[in-house]
Amino acid sequence: MEITFYDSGDVKIVRFSGMIDTVTASDAEAALMQLLSDGHNKLLLNFEQLSYINSIGLRVVLMVAKQLKHSAGELRICSLNEPVQEVFDITGFSSILNVEVSEEMALRAF
Repeated sequence: MEITFYDSGDVKIVRFSGMIDTVTASDAEAALMQLLSDGHNKLLLNFEQLSYINSIGLRVVLMVAKQLKHSAGELRICSLNEPVQEVFDITGFSSILNVEVSEEMALRAF
């Protein structure tokens, strides 16, 4: 898994590539928690290059969403490819999280 960070105004964009699974979820969690610790309260997770996410990865996303909600922050997720979209749909994450089709649309939604 690779994680890259970009800024767009006051939004921190986090792009993931590869897989968020049992092996890599702790790295994803550490990176996202560091952003929260650094005071970033608007996060956009771009999953365009993410090929797989399992329940442990979903737990990380949900944990970040809850942390941001408690601190009056915002989380958006965008660019889900078909396999990741399917996981989000099956688990109900598509309906409980702010998921946008593209990065551009997600940025406009903040």
